[in-house]
Amino acid sequence: MERLKSNGGEHDNLGYDSTLDGPPIYETSFSNGEHRTVRPSVVSAFGHDTLDRVPNIDFYRNAGSVSGHRAVRPSLQELHNVFQKQNGAISVPDTVEDDGEGSDGTPSDDLESAIPADTKKGPLKFGWIRGVLIRCMLNIWGVMLFIRLSWIFGQAGWGLGVVVILLSCVVTTITGLSMSAICTNGVVRGGGAYYMISRSLGPEFGGSIGLIFAFANAVAVAMYVVGFAETVVELLKDNDAIMVDVINDIRIIGCITVVLLLAISVAGMEWEAKAQILLLVILLAAIVNVFVGTFIPATPEKKAIGHFNYQSNIFLENFPPAFRDGESFFSVFAIFFPAATGILAGANISGDLRDPQGAIPKGTLLAILITAVTYVGVALCVSATVVRDATGNITDLITAGVSCDGSTALSACELGYNFSSCAIEKCEFGLLNTNQVMTMVSGWGPLIIAGTFSATLSSALASLVSAPKVFQALCKDNIYTILHFFAKGYGKNNEPIRGYILTFIISVAFILIGNLNTIAPIISNFFLASYALINFSCFHASYAKSPGWRPAYKLYNMWLSLLGALLCCVVMFVINWWAALLTYGIEILLYIYVTVKKPDVNWGSSTQAVTFVSAVSNALSLSGVEDHVKNFRPQILAMTGSARARPALLDLAHSLTKNYGLCLTCEVIVGPRSEVLEEMNAGMEKNQLWLRKTKRKAFYAAVACDRFRQGAESLLQASGLGRMKPNILMVGFQKNWRTAGTEAVQSYVGVLHDAFDFEYGTVILRMDQGLDVSHIVEAEEETLKAAREQQALDKDVMPNGGKAKGLFKKSRKSSKQVLTTRVSVCGPPPPQVAKMNERLLEASARFQKKQPKGTIDVWWLFDDGGLTLLLPYILTTRKKWKDSKLRIFIAGQPGRCEQDKQEMKSLVEQFRINCTDIQVIDNIHVQPSAESFKKLEDMIEPFCLHDGSKDVAQAEAMRKEQPWKITDEELSSFEEKTNLQVRLNELLQEHSKSANLIIVSMPIARKESVSDFLYMAWLDILTKDLPPTLLIRGNHTSVLTFYS
Repeated sequence: MERLKSNGGEHDNLGYDSTLDGPPIYETSFSNGEHRTVRPSVVSAFGHDTLDRVPNIDFYRNAGSVSGHRAVRPSLQELHNVFQKQNGAISVPDTVEDDGEGSDGTPSDDLESAIPADTKKGPLKFGWIRGVLIRCMLNIWGVMLFIRLSWIFGQAGWGLGVVVILLSCVVTTITGLSMSAICTNGVVRGGGAYYMISRSLGPEFGGSIGLIFAFANAVAVAMYVVGFAETVVELLKDNDAIMVDVINDIRIIGCITVVLLLAISVAGMEWEAKAQILLLVILLAAIVNVFVGTFIPATPEKKAIGHFNYQSNIFLENFPPAFRDGESFFSVFAIFFPAATGILAGANISGDLRDPQGAIPKGTLLAILITAVTYVGVALCVSATVVRDATGNITDLITAGVSCDGSTALSACELGYNFSSCAIEKCEFGLLNTNQVMTMVSGWGPLIIAGTFSATLSSALASLVSAPKVFQALCKDNIYTILHFFAKGYGKNNEPIRGYILTFIISVAFILIGNLNTIAPIISNFFLASYALINFSCFHASYAKSPGWRPAYKLYNMWLSLLGALLCCVVMFVINWWAALLTYGIEILLYIYVTVKKPDVNWGSSTQAVTFVSAVSNALSLSGVEDHVKNFRPQILAMTGSARARPALLDLAHSLTKNYGLCLTCEVIVGPRSEVLEEMNAGMEKNQLWLRKTKRKAFYAAVACDRFRQGAESLLQASGLGRMKPNILMVGFQKNWRTAGTEAVQSYVGVLHDAFDFEYGTVILRMDQGLDVSHIVEAEEETLKAAREQQALDKDVMPNGGKAKGLFKKSRKSSKQVLTTRVSVCGPPPPQVAKMNERLLEASARFQKKQPKGTIDVWWLFDDGGLTLLLPYILTTRKKWKDSKLRIFIAGQPGRCEQDKQEMKSLVEQFRINCTDIQVIDNIHVQPSAESFKKLEDMIEPFCLHDGSKDVAQAEAMRKEQPWKITDEELSSFEEKTNLQVRLNELLQEHSKSANLIIVSMPIARKESVSDFLYMAWLDILTKDLPPTLLIRGNHTSVLTFYS
């Protein structure tokens, strides 16, 4: 599209294409020389200049999409706030380009599949036949078809044998339906089963199953190759051509085979696909060979080994089961089912499919149908032509005139052969006694051997391709950071060469170890665990009823998917119970590992959807239940500013709520909404992210208002949801109240009044060093920002993206110089300020550390419902405070201290709260010392009106002019209460100077009676020069009870 320069803010849309809604791109030059990309208006389909865009797929792409460029639609702010018409034309705002980050937390490499390549240089993509159908059929048509199927039908009879096949198909078909639903609910990338499970259930399930699924495929390569090698060694043995011995020959042939398969795979998917087609042709010829052989008239030699062509009596005799050697239906099923575990062969290369959404359902389900019909057809043909036992001796004929009644081999007897000796000693031929039945039945035996080779090699090749592809997808997501090395791909098809080599090493290791009979049931269980989770993913996504669950494939049912998941779990135990337990154990350990590591990904999983639904449901359930005093728990609205601004306040609030109560860290951003809205929106995610990273179990909330009190009032009224709403306001003490100005003090005290009006419990924290570290945080962020900018600058200057070793030291020096220049613009803080900041930071981290042995002193002076006692008790139940013991101080009347102490002790015992000491203070009423009172007088002197010495008119005028000041009448009216605060400070200094934390009942100022400055003086003098102090006042509703 043509790039034009703007001219004076008026744009002519010369690049407008009437067939598209995409606008031309303009650049605007500013007076300072800066160039910025702006989003122009276009004459759209609506016939006038507008910044609005018609719906387009490019707006919905992830950043860096390989199938199209991501477009950025106009923001709501651009449309709502900024646009103004000047002289009839639209004024275009300055906006930044797409920053390249993924949408909604999606990793930038989480891209949709590429469109089909039209050029020869593009990556190779497969359709549903070559990519899915052929691969699944080759994997399902394993050696079972030629080696063990006849034995299974000999044991179970063709009646139960068909049930075995159909039951296996039920499990795989349900899994196929679930997989079809999942993969049609959005674009599917590479990774097959791992990708579908991880994007549905989240990284915890996906990461655990992805690793064991990739490992299972790698070991399956060894299993299939050993099966091939065993067949070759049997041929060598028959021809006396053993090289070393049987075991070592299997190892040698197996390793050579894996090397050849690796060469085919590394050569590229095109060569691998050609090899698969060749193997399919051989396999189809072998299957046809079996059907043809059943129609060729049987020779006497074939009859002697049990093959009689189609006979109804043989078919009927083979209908019932004839389990031998301890076999049962479940053991036979366990032997057959692994043959059905190839349904993910197509899905595993989903990244190499042209249209995975259409190819995977169609190819997988059709493959299940074709292979099921083939298995049943071949098995029934063999069951109608071959008897269970045969001696192989052509002389074992029935003598003329001998009756067949009571014969153990009735059908053979009726056909003129006497195989009754097989009831006494084991015979070598028949369905139950040999694995070479298919070779005997077929028209040409060597073709069956070729079919066996084809079946094993095709399955090995499919697994050798699947394991690296799945593993690469897992490593790309960086769930296991140590494995990220294997994420790199090579060539036009992004081939996982490193994954191929790792799979090769694992395969060779297991081939050399041998004894794969032990590992085989574990591998089968690994595959079944994947099937179970695919089914559960479909059920879970349907159950969550998320609007984002809209699969194009509709032939699924959530309860059928759940049944499929349960069937997979049952089959795991049927195959091998200890292997099932081992599989679950490994999966649980990996799940816990990924959960603890918490990978930084967000795929919109159904787990999130179900969690949300559950949270809403529980919140609604709670709203229908009346609050009970036994279930009271502190739910705190902490006015911290930004989450990092007052760490001590947040840490103490977090200690009180922990995981068991609601904690909101709130900020009021003061200023015109149009100016501060952007700052507020930008801070939302940033602050919540910081809370999550520092493991504070709290929520961040912010409002933008013209006045602080107005914003705090909004938070007090609207915060929370149903019963989950704050019941305690927690604020820091305004240490600078004497210099902050009238409006600030009125706003602060007004918030306390509002809290009392809305019946909140109120808590004020005071620490002598202060609480606010926002200025230090801002300086730190500025430093980090400067460092990042300089690092980016150095990277641009240095060759090879900053990797040149010779320039490394120079780069660091340059960064340091620029950083020092940037940070020292305002000059370093004076030593005194630096020392204050150091003390402030140390104090702000006080509640993050384990508290030393000491006491929490509770001065429970007024009954507020018990909150003053409950909060310190809750603190003592936390690990950080377990060495702090409770001491309770109460006011008592002279002469009855012991009685007051016993009454309080009884009350505390009935509340079941442990305390080490109860002290009764009987001299609170004593006048404070002159020195202490002088401190208060000095404190309030600037705010006193001194109107008592003036005449009435003059005094009235002074009160009107400065209504916020403290009048002499007010001082006189509240003299006793003022003296009480001064006296209490003296007593706190005397009894609690060494406490870890002091809790004091907060005095209340009656509205419109006590001025704001006098009230602040009370709070200040009460808590002055003390350890960390909490002023607490409950809402006078009981939060403690001694009833059960």
